Amino acid sequence: MDRISKENYYLDIAETVLERATCLRRVYGAIIVTNDEIISTGYNGAPRGRANCSGLGYCSREALRVPRGERYELCRSVHAEANAIISAARRDMVGGTLYLVGRDAQTGELLGDATSCSMCRRLVINAGLERVVIRRTETEFDVIPVSQWIAEDDAVTV
Repeated sequence: MDRISKENYYLDIAETVLERATCLRRVYGAIIVTNDEIISTGYNGAPRGRANCSGLGYCSREALRVPRGERYELCRSVHAEANAIISAARRDMVGGTLYLVGRDAQTGELLGDATSCSMCRRLVINAGLERVVIRRTETEFDVIPVSQWIAEDDAVTV
């Protein structure tokens, strides 16, 4: 019997986590692993106690025709990466890996272009995570060293 790689093992778990997401556009699941131990999980959805888009039956960004990747402040959801980071102590995340999987909420199709937004990248950097592994296909993934995100400073310059 062939064993799957550690990366795909953790990505499969992150993919199960995304089944809790409540976004009507894209659903994401994330887990944080340090020293081969799952530290926390997160999926995208409204803050605790607030109504989810799936419960309301509409997406405010979609209703306003906001293009993908823009105007996140209009979104009801907290992103999967942010929820995973919020649920963990920094001392447990330092040097760890965040695993991320995304699917289209309508079709269920795997998002081959999934990535973290600029705000989540900042959270990942400050959490002390060392790498981010993102699923591209059922078996393929990219490994992004967080140092690359630090070097590619996305700050707005005036």
